[in-house]
Amino acid sequence: QVQLVESGGGLVQAGESLRLSCVASGFSFSTSVMNWYRQAPGHERELVALITAFGSGKTYADSVKGRFTISRDNTENTVYLQMDNLKPEDTGAYYCNVRYNLNDYWGQGTQVTVSS
Repeated sequence: QVQLVESGGGLVQAGESLRLSCVASGFSFSTSVMNWYRQAPGHERELVALITAFGSGKTYADSVKGRFTISRDNTENTVYLQMDNLKPEDTGAYYCNVRYNLNDYWGQGTQVTVSS
C-alpha cells in the first residue's frame, strides 16, 4: 500500500532553516509528481510546492518563492523541502502528498513552528 512518512519538523526562530523529508513506498515514486502541502490552524490546507517526476519542473506558492526549495532523490524514494528564512506565518503542519491511480495519499504530517 502507499505510504508517505514525513520527518524534519520542529520549533525554530524566525530566519532559521529546516529541511523536511518524505519517504515514499508502495507506488512508482520515480514517475510520480510529488507535493508538499501545509495547514495552519484555522486555515485550509494549501499547496506549498510540487516537483515533477524527474525533478525538471518545480512550482511554488507565492508566499514561499525564493525561500523554499523542493527536491527529490528517486534512488531513495524521498522528496525534500528545504525551508530557509522561515517566518512565523510558515507555522503549520506540513504534509507530503501524491495522487496515484486517481487517489490522493497523504502522510501523517510533521509540525513546523516558527517563533518571532
